[in-house]
Amino acid sequence: MAKLIPDAIIDLELGVIAAADRLFICKNTPTTYADASGTFDLATHILTPVIGGGDFTAAPADGVGGGRKLTLAAQNGITVDHNGDATYYVLGISGTTTLLLIGEITLQTLTAGNLVNFPTTDVLEIGDVT
Repeated sequence: MAKLIPDAIIDLELGVIAAADRLFICKNTPTTYADASGTFDLATHILTPVIGGGDFTAAPADGVGGGRKLTLAAQNGITVDHNGDATYYVLGISGTTTLLLIGEITLQTLTAGNLVNFPTTDVLEIGDVT
């Protein structure tokens, strides 16, 4: 039996992730906000959290087979705070203990004091239910 989730409902889920106002570039897989913002943090960047008006864009029917996709725009010139091998990025909300999404990235060795660029990234794609 076929199922349907309207785009408006999918957008609510994507909107939760797009509430992120912090991007952490991490050296290991964080499991807590303290890990992402402290223990494993190599660089932190402030985001503007709004779908379509901030650092996030959501496009209708942009996913494979339809559905919705949330994309984080490129973030350039992020100051590296600590030396290490970056392997993960994390989206979170400052002033909370909330991790919204943890994603893997291609390993890059970072040096404190340098700048790093974070490319445009498809954060989450939710396809149409079939």
